[in-house]
Amino acid sequence: MTQEQLPTPLPKARVIPRSDHPVSRASISDNALKVLYRLKNAGYQAYLVGGGVRDLYLGREPKDFDVATDAHPEDVRELFRNCRLIGRRFRLAHVHFGREIIEVATFRALHDGNGDDVDGDVKIEDGRVLRDNVYGTVEEDAMRRDFTINSLYYNIADFSIVDFADGMPDLDAGVLRLIGDPEARYREDAVRMLRAVRFAAKLGFRLDEATAAPIPEMAGMLEHIPQARLFEEVLKLLMGGHGVATYQLLRRYQLLGYLFPETEAALTSEASMVPIWERFVMRAIENTDQRIAEDKPVTPAFLFAALLWPAIMRRMDRGDDVTEPLAADELQEASSDALVQQLQRVSLPKRFSIPMREMLLLQARLERPRGKRAMRLLSHPRFRAAYDFLLLRAEAGEVETGLAQIWTDRQTSAGGPVAEGKLEEPPVRRRRRRRRPRTRPQA
Repeated sequence: MTQEQLPTPLPKARVIPRSDHPVSRASISDNALKVLYRLKNAGYQAYLVGGGVRDLYLGREPKDFDVATDAHPEDVRELFRNCRLIGRRFRLAHVHFGREIIEVATFRALHDGNGDDVDGDVKIEDGRVLRDNVYGTVEEDAMRRDFTINSLYYNIADFSIVDFADGMPDLDAGVLRLIGDPEARYREDAVRMLRAVRFAAKLGFRLDEATAAPIPEMAGMLEHIPQARLFEEVLKLLMGGHGVATYQLLRRYQLLGYLFPETEAALTSEASMVPIWERFVMRAIENTDQRIAEDKPVTPAFLFAALLWPAIMRRMDRGDDVTEPLAADELQEASSDALVQQLQRVSLPKRFSIPMREMLLLQARLERPRGKRAMRLLSHPRFRAAYDFLLLRAEAGEVETGLAQIWTDRQTSAGGPVAEGKLEEPPVRRRRRRRRPRTRPQA
């Protein structure tokens, strides 16, 4: 954020003493406390920041704990042998404690928008921040954060919470508000539009009017975001346990079309199957939310398959009520074409795209449940996921429920488990070691 993009006048920092807020050290990760105290004891400022403070204040369990400090990344590395420096756009220190990683970020500074700062490294192009390692004060760092409710700092020195951006009133009111000029902040990083709907869905907050208004017109900026980064964002959006609410907001603010363009085109077409496709996609996301709530495994392969299904059916001209079974060759061609187009917008690693395609192609075989070849499907490594996919299609009204019942009965009669909705890897067959031929002793 530049000086010109700041709210005027700047909100005065408010300090909430320990006696007036519910955040306790007992709820903070022991490893995060180790990082905070070691930085403090070394003479640096140390704050727990962002989502960790926000969630603790709301009585939620934080997903992770982030630390902000005036120590530079190299200083942090000197304090922690288990530290690794990462990132190019933002230089960060990751302190590893087994599987837990505490992210430590140096206070970022406000800059003039031209990259002329001397204490650090910044690169800006067309208003987008490509690299930003300019170090500043805690006050400047607070103004650089995206939303007011993420600009709360828990001070390990006296256990107070410092509110630099009037985030506490928004937190109490359930309002998600950007700091500074929304258009300028979205131009800096278009992913903030996705973060806005994700936080609103996760917390049950409403978007501030000024924060929400520019999103539909600026959604096209997502086309400039790398496909790999958008893949990670899609996982956060739809596989965080609040997928249904997130999906609804993505459509409301016209963002889905820039993540899944062919899916949005199918769902906004005049095909008579649109209501069925909409129910199917919603049911698939509901299923994912339910599995996450039950701590069951989920996979991007299944979710991407469900999201692409309307696009695949539209490519096959199945937009009207069709009773004929799927043709395997047409399904294969349409699936491949839809995936190629999708990868231009959001990447999908091969470890997910390959099993996804197998699961999709099995739909044609599942629609022909007669014969020995059909019975062999029960042992297929992707059968369980394909069966679960078929169940959702039946629930949405795309195929007859009797078809799904046939496969349910066959599993029961075969003594196999009913689908769990996860993709399983085929068992690895060990190669038998060949014994060396014994050599007879020479006479």
